[in-house]
Amino acid sequence: MDTPSPEAVTSLLQAWSQGDESARDQLLPLVYDELRKRAAAYLRRERRDHTLPPTALVHEAYLRLVGQRSGWRNRAQFFGVASQMMRRILVDHARARRAAKRPRSGLRVALQEDVGAVAPLEVDLILLDRALDELAALDERQGRVVELRFFGGLSLEEIALTLGVSLATVNRDWRLARAWLHRRVREGASEG
Repeated sequence: MDTPSPEAVTSLLQAWSQGDESARDQLLPLVYDELRKRAAAYLRRERRDHTLPPTALVHEAYLRLVGQRSGWRNRAQFFGVASQMMRRILVDHARARRAAKRPRSGLRVALQEDVGAVAPLEVDLILLDRALDELAALDERQGRVVELRFFGGLSLEEIALTLGVSLATVNRDWRLARAWLHRRVREGASEG
């Protein structure tokens, strides 16, 4: 299937927001491949024996998205909300796995955008989630930038559009937030 134009997706999202259920039904085939790519890219950063496949992650996120009728503005906002859903699902999955196993056996993820660029900083997903919540409490926009980039796989340009800020602002927030998170997860990991 050809990649749908952002305008086509935005048009369907807006129609869905206004109550057109057929628009919702037309939307899934248009966004499914992109959601699956983003889920697969995120899951590649996790441990190799992860028990949640990308397809299951996408389906669960989509079911949660369909359950809410939001005032969808555009494609980037939709994928931003989808990234929040994926984050919640993965953290819930990690918590359930931790509860079923040993106390400190949380899921580990690479806190790097380019996985092969340098040795990735491996962090516990639950620790990362807590650190991201702390960051959002200090600077909500920086927290959203990390969530949209790391969990949602949005480009910096898409994040700027979603948040309604300039690309320069997103670049600055991304750099500052990553540095803060690296320091915080290292501190949290050493606290044991």
